[in-house]
Amino acid sequence: MNPLFAIDAHLDLSMNAMEWNRDLTLPVPSIRKREEGLTDKPDRGKNTVSFPALRDGNFGIVVATQIARYVAPDNNLPGWNSPEQAWAQTQGQLAYYKAMEHKGELKQLTTWNDIEAQVHYWNTSTDEQKTIGYILSLEGADSIVSLEYLDIAYNYGLRALGPAHYGPGRYANGTNATGKMPPMGIDLLHKMEKLGIILDATHLCDDAFWQAMEHYNGPVWASHHNCRALVNHNRQFDDEQLKELIKRGAVIGAPMDAWMIVPNWVRGESTPESTNCNLEAAANHIDHICQLAGNAEHIGIGSDLDGGFGKEQGPYDVDTIADLQKFTTILAKRGYSEADIEGFMHGNWLRFLKKAWTKS
Repeated sequence: MNPLFAIDAHLDLSMNAMEWNRDLTLPVPSIRKREEGLTDKPDRGKNTVSFPALRDGNFGIVVATQIARYVAPDNNLPGWNSPEQAWAQTQGQLAYYKAMEHKGELKQLTTWNDIEAQVHYWNTSTDEQKTIGYILSLEGADSIVSLEYLDIAYNYGLRALGPAHYGPGRYANGTNATGKMPPMGIDLLHKMEKLGIILDATHLCDDAFWQAMEHYNGPVWASHHNCRALVNHNRQFDDEQLKELIKRGAVIGAPMDAWMIVPNWVRGESTPESTNCNLEAAANHIDHICQLAGNAEHIGIGSDLDGGFGKEQGPYDVDTIADLQKFTTILAKRGYSEADIEGFMHGNWLRFLKKAWTKS
């Protein structure tokens, strides 16, 4: 059976290209071979994503990120020392995407008409090397120097934004931080709503999450998020947060980072095999969301594969991103219908985008 058309709502493609120095036009084994002997990052030689691998997995649309954190003098996280430097980093990442467009690897999607055309092209084209459609997203808003920069970003195609990442942020606090959004964070939400930029609730700390739900009335998704009920960490959403997202019509993407899939993961010690981290375990989070919703309309893929980790910290039955097609069998064995599975692989994201990007 041919693999289903698939959408991945969170891939740090430009980060891998620019900071990991990976040529994503190559097959995954070729990238791994070039990284043999490198030890500067824990996932060297263990990557899972490239453009050929996306095509092998029938991923015709992805949400591709820009990411650059600002760090204050007392912040020990890696990042840039000024918002302007962070902005410049995101512009280098944008230049990479534009170069890949020129090469025919990628095509930016900014309207519902673009989405419809990409789905038709992908499903009918006989091209040996199909052009992958991408929606541009920003993970963490630190690089938005001021709100006028958000206008600039929207004009070059930014269509989704998560105000926070890890730690304290300029607009919102994220994972492992606490506290409400400052006034400029609320202003950012209002500006996003005015422009029609999707709010990505991923990484918002609990305080900022509930504040964002109060102040933002536009389309909300969680591009890559799992369930606190299964892995108890503030990076996950609790059931009340998930119910709020479901009520808002959100789709929640399933990430493949092992420590978010299985409990008691110890970085540098645990292995996918020792913790039984596989796609079945990831499906437990997917199923939990469906049980809360009472349907399968709020689930999708948001893999975050190669988002700072590789095979050493992902499901052991995933060698490349193409292996996410295994979810079709896993969900079928759990009793999900063909329509439910198609919704997970692509349909729920498409329904969300049609509603978000179609004028009523």
